[in-house]
Amino acid sequence: MPTTSATPVIEVSGLRKSYGGRPVVDGVSFAVEEGEIFGVLGPNGAGKTTTVECVEGLRVPDAGRVRVTGLDPVADHEEVTRVLGAQLQQSELQAKLTVREALELYASFYPRPADWRPLAERLGLTGRLTTRFAKLSGGQKQRLFIALALIGNPRVVVLDELTTGLDPRARRDTWQLIEDVRAGGVTVLLVTHFMEEAQRLCDRIAVIDRGRVAALDTPEGLIRRSAGATVITFTPSAPLDGTELSALPELASVAHKEGRLTLSGTDATVTALLSLLARRHITAHQLRVTDATLDDAFLDLTQTDLTETAS
Repeated sequence: MPTTSATPVIEVSGLRKSYGGRPVVDGVSFAVEEGEIFGVLGPNGAGKTTTVECVEGLRVPDAGRVRVTGLDPVADHEEVTRVLGAQLQQSELQAKLTVREALELYASFYPRPADWRPLAERLGLTGRLTTRFAKLSGGQKQRLFIALALIGNPRVVVLDELTTGLDPRARRDTWQLIEDVRAGGVTVLLVTHFMEEAQRLCDRIAVIDRGRVAALDTPEGLIRRSAGATVITFTPSAPLDGTELSALPELASVAHKEGRLTLSGTDATVTALLSLLARRHITAHQLRVTDATLDDAFLDLTQTDLTETAS
């Protein structure tokens, strides 16, 4: 879990970046505490990658302040590379480069690199040291990219869309690796658009939409902000009056499909609904009451079309 320190590991304040006069990042602010897995979540085109590229010093902000362990990623770029490791959204290596050659090459970039041998063992790469990059599976490539991001012994690592394109098993294996990285004392800035990934891994999440922070909270806090934090689904044994349903306290929505009703609201909505059913002598067949997920909160908090082009 994160530890509170006087100075956050990453500070972003009033960050702005435009391309061709169009603002892509429009006043983003957040701080990442040491030991956190901090998520940057948002639809494609929301400005996530541009934001973290400014944190990495790969792009120069138009305005605002960015600091990594107190350093300016642009003015102090060389020093920042010693404390920050990064796996970029678009990562490739030469096809004929072996895993061993890649690890040795990246280790040579740092004055005090980690020993790549135990790192390779920890990430399940020992049996692939002589395998060429082009012959690795998607999951093996991601493990290698994590190793390369950690080989400089960074205090913080940025992982950008790390599990995109992986099958469900490889994705879950990668999630465990990310948790292991944090357990090893490294702060993680995780960029993703997978809700399940963010909900499982992140201590806190900044939801970015249209270049701005739409919300910043724990996954549980974001879910509580959802218009309907509780979802009730059932098939009534007799018709229910729509006016009475609409009058239920803290009701967020009602949907009808093939005879089943789905209501979203709060615990108060559930209690009032059960009372209504009892008064009307109506049985709720196949009743299910579930908590809302990060998907529900995300849809409430964002307006961006998920098919927009990434920035």
